[in-house]
Amino acid sequence: MANTVQAKKRARQSEQRRQRNASSRSMVRTYIKNVVKVIETGNHNEAQTVYHAAVPIIDRMAAKGIIHKNTAARHKSRLLLRIRKLAA
Repeated sequence: MANTVQAKKRARQSEQRRQRNASSRSMVRTYIKNVVKVIETGNHNEAQTVYHAAVPIIDRMAAKGIIHKNTAARHKSRLLLRIRKLAA
């Protein structure tokens, strides 16, 4: 356990950041799951709409460092490939 005032403050800040980051990661996962669910229904137009809503959220979390930028790019790329397969 932290002994100094500064260490106690750092522990509080770390816990707040951990909870905020966990919430943000959860939000990104939810958006990705929503896109996947719509893709599985086979509705191309709705899939595109949900995808375009998810992309800015994914990018924002990558910019903040919540997820790695390559992870964000991979998710976006794979989702878009699945959406394009629906159109074909």
